[in-house]
Amino acid sequence: MDVLERIKEQVESHPILIYMKGTPQLPQCGFSSRAAQALQACGVEFAYVNVLTDQEIFQNLSRYANWPTFPQIYINGELIGGCDIILELYQKGELKKMLEQAVQKPEGNEATK
Repeated sequence: MDVLERIKEQVESHPILIYMKGTPQLPQCGFSSRAAQALQACGVEFAYVNVLTDQEIFQNLSRYANWPTFPQIYINGELIGGCDIILELYQKGELKKMLEQAVQKPEGNEATK
């Protein structure tokens, strides 16, 4: 599978996904650490990809969303931004709402046959 297809699949498979250097428990850069802490403080589960352990993603993620830096946070398949944007949303109280909406299961929307 092409790396851009793999990234697309990851982004679309998780309601909340952070591409970061390291892991939420052991971040390897300050920006990734602060972004992961903001996500964790919201109390909503999220997925992560450690770009330091996947060189293909590390080298090509910037091509996927035209965003040159790490971390990159996606909510419902859409790039929200990096550390600064996430921290701003967190401080305004908007991040938690966004994350909670992303993980809510729609009710009563079952397709009719």
